[in-house]
Amino acid sequence: MELTVLVDNNTSIDKYFKGEAGLSYYIKEGDTKILFDVGYSDIFISNSHKMDLDITDVDYLVLSHGHIDHTGGLDSLIKYYSETLESKDHYPKIIAHPDCFKRKYYKDNTSIGINISKSILNDLFDIKETKESIWITEKLVYLGEIKRINDFEAQKPLGYINKIDEDCRDYLLDDSALAYISKEGLVIITGCSHSGICNIVEQAKKITNIDKVVDIIGGLHLRNPDNYKMEKTNQYIEQLNLKQLHACHCTDLLSKTELSKVANLKEVGVGVKLSYK
Repeated sequence: MELTVLVDNNTSIDKYFKGEAGLSYYIKEGDTKILFDVGYSDIFISNSHKMDLDITDVDYLVLSHGHIDHTGGLDSLIKYYSETLESKDHYPKIIAHPDCFKRKYYKDNTSIGINISKSILNDLFDIKETKESIWITEKLVYLGEIKRINDFEAQKPLGYINKIDEDCRDYLLDDSALAYISKEGLVIITGCSHSGICNIVEQAKKITNIDKVVDIIGGLHLRNPDNYKMEKTNQYIEQLNLKQLHACHCTDLLSKTELSKVANLKEVGVGVKLSYK
């Protein structure tokens, strides 16, 4: 499997791509090509051009969750596809949790969710909404709705979500991830890890029946975490004995510093390419 970072908060040194507070990966696993999230704007498209990656040829668009920093590029993607593809038959299939497409917002009514209607998406894409895991290839799996099994992650809501005309606090049940089975062990690919990176890893282990984890890449939603959460996360990460850890996006500097004490922390930015056998 090959993974290329199209969008992240940071860019690689001496590689002149655009960055933003968002996330998008281009993944190739065998003959299957996947877009994992589309960032906040259209820069995943311009960055892909500079990297000579053809995003008109992807088979799947996997949305980690419904926040705008991961889905804001959808309208730009639709415009790009309409200008370059001859038929809707060539549009990728979307895989996402059902809550991904619901309205998400802050108390002041500021929208933080998908900025394009589900009816438009349904007209253009074959959408697989699921809470269950889906094997995209024999080695790559979408983890579905993550079970919350510990007491230090995913404890606080973030904004609100509209469910059947009812406003509820949003615990981001739509937050999911991917797991890849490499020869050395699992590679976990996350968007924001609102559901908790430790919860995510445990679900990946259960679905794949593999305990060894060699790498995690993605946002870990460690933004000024309290001492208890940081301590328990570090304890968990340390016992994984990772080969490397690619924490990015919504992982702040102090959290990365703490993680570097228990794992081989690697730098991430737009332009980074990772390969796993």
